[in-house]
Amino acid sequence: MELTSHTTPSGFLLPSIHAAPPFFTEQPTPSTQSLFADHWIRLILSYARHRRLFTLRVEDAEAPGSDWDEILRNERINRRVLPSYLSSLLSALVSKNAAVYEPAKQTRSVLLLWRQPEEWAEVLHAWATASGQLNTILTFYEITDPPIPSPLSGLPIPLLRRAINVLTRSGRAQIIGVADGEGIRLFAGTK
Repeated sequence: MELTSHTTPSGFLLPSIHAAPPFFTEQPTPSTQSLFADHWIRLILSYARHRRLFTLRVEDAEAPGSDWDEILRNERINRRVLPSYLSSLLSALVSKNAAVYEPAKQTRSVLLLWRQPEEWAEVLHAWATASGQLNTILTFYEITDPPIPSPLSGLPIPLLRRAINVLTRSGRAQIIGVADGEGIRLFAGTK
C-alpha cells in the first residue's frame, strides 16, 4: 500500500506515516523507535487539540469506537496500537512534558498538554478580561462550564488548577475558599 495521508471522519488529516504498518508497533532499534515516538507525540497532541480531548488511557487502545479510534487504529492496513505500546507512548509523552500522569502515582492514564499550563493561564486571563470577570469570585465550575461556551469549556479541573497556579505566581489570581469548594479571583495585570 502506498503511504498517503488520509482524512478521518472527524475531519482530521492523518500523516502518511500513519499508513506504514511498522508505525503501529514498538521498534527494536532505539533510533527508529525514538523517531516514531516523536511522530506519535505530534499526532496525539494535534488530534487531541482537533477533537478537544484531554485524557488518553492505555485502555483506549483496546476499546473499539473510543474517542481515539481514528488514530490508534488503521483499518485500511489492518493495524492498531497495542496497549503495551500505548503505555510506552504515554511514558514518552510525559518525559517530553507533553502530558502528566493523572491521577498521579499511576502510569495508565495521562492528562494531555496540547496547550501548556502557561498557555491555558493566558486563555483563562483573556477570557476573564473579555467577559468582564476580573475582580469577581468564580468557581471552577463557572469557568469550565460557563453558560456561553468558551475556550475553557470542558477543561479538566487538574489542568485548570495548573493554569491558576501560573496566574497566582504572577499575581494575577487568588484562590479563595467558597461554600462548595474553591474559587478564584482574577486581577488585571501582565505576565
